[in-house]
Amino acid sequence: MQTVEETIDVEVPVRTAYDQWTQFESFPNFMSGVDSVVQLTDRTNHWVVNIGGAKREFDTEIIEQRPDERIAWRSTDGEAHAGAVTFTPLQTGGTRVWVRFE
Repeated sequence: MQTVEETIDVEVPVRTAYDQWTQFESFPNFMSGVDSVVQLTDRTNHWVVNIGGAKREFDTEIIEQRPDERIAWRSTDGEAHAGAVTFTPLQTGGTRVWVRFE
């Protein structure tokens, strides 16, 4: 399984960064390749993505959620994948966002 990790510092408070990541249905507005996300329950979402011309649909479930700190998820159907995002406050008042996809 391939793993991708990225880190970016953003000039918003942790609460703002975390809140954006929990608004899954807005992901198509800023994530390339994401066509739609529909929140099914508090912990599950249905995704439609188009990566390299290949359209895929799958469901995910949130397996860990610590407000303002961490969100982790995994797929429940389709190709197996999982990921996590953590939020670390910076002394500048911004946030370091670390994302890992498997």
